[in-house]
Amino acid sequence: MNARGTGPEGGSAAEAGAEVPFGEAVRAWVRVAVHSFGGPAGQIAVLHRVAVDEKRWVDEQSFLRALSFCMLLPGPEAQQLATYLGWKLHGVRGGLVAGWLFVLPGFVSILALSLVYASFGDSAAVGALFYGLKPAVLAIVLHAVWRLRSRALATRFHLTVALLAFIALFVFHVSFPFVIVAAAAAGALRAGRTGAAAPASATPTVGRALDASGTFGRIVVWLLLWLVPVGALVLFLGASHVLSREAVFFSKTAVVTFGGAYSVLAYVAQQAVENFGWLSPGEMLDGLGLAETTPGPLIQVVQFVGFLGAYRNPGDLSPLTAGVLGSIVTTWVTFAPCFLFIFAGAPLIERIQGRPRVERAMGAITAAVVGVILNLAVWFALHTIFADVTRRSFGIITVDVPALPSLDAGALLIAILAIVATFRLRAGMFTVLGGGAGLGMLWRLLF
Repeated sequence: MNARGTGPEGGSAAEAGAEVPFGEAVRAWVRVAVHSFGGPAGQIAVLHRVAVDEKRWVDEQSFLRALSFCMLLPGPEAQQLATYLGWKLHGVRGGLVAGWLFVLPGFVSILALSLVYASFGDSAAVGALFYGLKPAVLAIVLHAVWRLRSRALATRFHLTVALLAFIALFVFHVSFPFVIVAAAAAGALRAGRTGAAAPASATPTVGRALDASGTFGRIVVWLLLWLVPVGALVLFLGASHVLSREAVFFSKTAVVTFGGAYSVLAYVAQQAVENFGWLSPGEMLDGLGLAETTPGPLIQVVQFVGFLGAYRNPGDLSPLTAGVLGSIVTTWVTFAPCFLFIFAGAPLIERIQGRPRVERAMGAITAAVVGVILNLAVWFALHTIFADVTRRSFGIITVDVPALPSLDAGALLIAILAIVATFRLRAGMFTVLGGGAGLGMLWRLLF
């Protein structure tokens, strides 16, 4: 194996059975983490660019299979995908490093910005700093969709599944899990009807084997790591303490976040604002803006909520200490379940691949994932280039419609330049993101 992780004849390291140096993987996960802007669509694109295109640690099929599985889980799919890929390369230690590094830059950024916000109440500088990043991320997302479509949509059936998934999400706003499950059922039924064998590209399981006792042990360990701190807070501080209430509330939230962050933010906002009184509706929107302009999963907006809730209700603690602890507790109970799901489920997914019906189902899920990413890309484009986007209904159809006068000329210009740099000039991800950020700052300074 060469230094880039490729195996014989250009195959992936996983296919070749080669070992990727752990230090090289850590450096790559750090790079992914600091570039993980733009919500799940942008983050998945970054992971694809690094793990598949550049390092070739996994092939397209393995990447899409992992993504399909993560789409079925509650929680941030991009962070879980990073954990899955890290686990696939180096087992539990690889998953831990990839998963937590994915969260760390966003955690540090939001903690610092939460402190500034609580002290000064002004996040305008953050918007100016990251103004150009979103249009640049849009180019990376579109490039990922373009690359995925060639391999995931090899047949008319898969193209149909992808289009139907996009329509279901964008037009009818069907939940992500239902779309993925429906695609899996369609693929399995098609396999049963045709009696077809597994695709020629299907290969025997490579990498981590399924160990029932080991998997059970990991489930027990992560359940304890997740829930024991929650129980300790309730026991020693009391159920009414703000840290206990945050631990319990966000533990519940962690297991109902199907369909990504946007599907659960309305619930979090309602409870945090109306039930607990931790912050105001406007502050919730400010927190969402901070999460959208910092690296890491968008669901990390809950850290902002946890900080303000504890900062303003510190009890016997100082406000700063309470706020930092609120951030830590909220982040832990939000992401610890993600590791539980991956370390328990990834071995099973690796084990059952290659079975005809499973491969057909996973192939259909993969096609649906292309539609899912396309939907995210379109949604992201609309909200990046237009300041005012409203949801309108036309009979049974409901779509997001931008207000043309709200077109952001600067964002559009940066997006076009980033697309040209990505597709035509084949510029690297760092160049595109860095150039976008620089152009954004320049635009804000000039206009």
